[in-house]
Amino acid sequence: MEDFYRIRRLPPYVFETVNKAKAVARNAGVDIIDLGMGNPDLPAPPHVVEKLKETLTKPRVDRYSASKGIVGLRRAQAAYYDRRFGVKLNPDTQIVATLGSKEGFANVAQAITAPGDVVLVPDPSYPIHAFGFLMAGGVIRSVPSEPTPDFFVTLERAITHSIPKPIAVVVCYPSNPTAFTADLDFYKDLVAFAKKHGIYILSDLAYAEVYFDNNPPPSVLQVPGAIDVTVEFTSMSKTYSMAGWRMGFAVGNERIISALTRVKSYLDYGAFTPVQVAAAAALNGPEDCIREMREIYTKRRDVLIDSFSRAGWEVPSPSASMFAWSPIPEPFRELGSVEFAKLLVEKAEVAVSPGTGFGERGEGFVRIALVENEQRIRQAARNIRRFLETAPEKLHNVVPLASRR
Repeated sequence: MEDFYRIRRLPPYVFETVNKAKAVARNAGVDIIDLGMGNPDLPAPPHVVEKLKETLTKPRVDRYSASKGIVGLRRAQAAYYDRRFGVKLNPDTQIVATLGSKEGFANVAQAITAPGDVVLVPDPSYPIHAFGFLMAGGVIRSVPSEPTPDFFVTLERAITHSIPKPIAVVVCYPSNPTAFTADLDFYKDLVAFAKKHGIYILSDLAYAEVYFDNNPPPSVLQVPGAIDVTVEFTSMSKTYSMAGWRMGFAVGNERIISALTRVKSYLDYGAFTPVQVAAAAALNGPEDCIREMREIYTKRRDVLIDSFSRAGWEVPSPSASMFAWSPIPEPFRELGSVEFAKLLVEKAEVAVSPGTGFGERGEGFVRIALVENEQRIRQAARNIRRFLETAPEKLHNVVPLASRR
């Protein structure tokens, strides 16, 4: 039997190859240092956990919750945007709570996409940015990930040559996987472009608080008039190490927020009420935990860049996000990112994410997540050093990417 329509639109899951290699190694008793998935290893802040426990004991919290988010949570998100970005939002009409930013993107795709609609998506980029719209029946046209003048040249070309005209452009800064960041001047140009051509901006700001060197990333909504054409997605996952709690937000343009709210009302009843109450406590609470999180990731980044360099692998230093985006070492480049990632698991006992999993232009790169402590990162570097020192031997019997095409 043929696959269902939407399943046919999804390619094989690239990361599954590496996941299988990890499973085989672990089943054999190997200790894999996993720098692949961006799954925070830090605990959620104690005051947030305590609020969750406290709320669990209250009556009626086991009932269905509010799909768009309880009032206190939406007000807390509005206060965060005002405090952090100087952006004032109406919690009733311009904010909706989502089950994480990933689900938010998938749901907004369902809300605004008609079959055949064109959406401009960065390549490489987080998979849901493209596949959310593909599953909704849309068509993807790729644009560069880096916020340079070439980005707008490609956008102009896409507007001119796409039939029908694109309905939206996706941006993600700090970027997953590349760690690129954008400044307010870039966003001003983006908002002007969107208004000129009558398209929406869908901004993924999940890594707003994971930045280094005292350089906080801006929100596109800081641009005057941006809310006319913009919806932005944020997440509790990385800022508060609440990835498994599944809590995020979409904020901005009232028309899209209204459409997203209606779609969600048919799909879910919102997150578990104690989780929403605890999330509000996180947003309203002390920010020491955020600074501590940032300091930990900064130290890990510095250890990774230094120790991997000493091992013979020069990894560019990210200025934000919890990832480093690195070219594959020269002796291994012709293998492709999937085979190289498999080799690292099998021969160096280190897992990374193959770049091709984030788009065709991600080939030749791997994403390295800062989700192990400093000691484990140094151990990964030692393993990789031994691996690189015997590179010719490791390449034996491995089929290069070019030969597999």
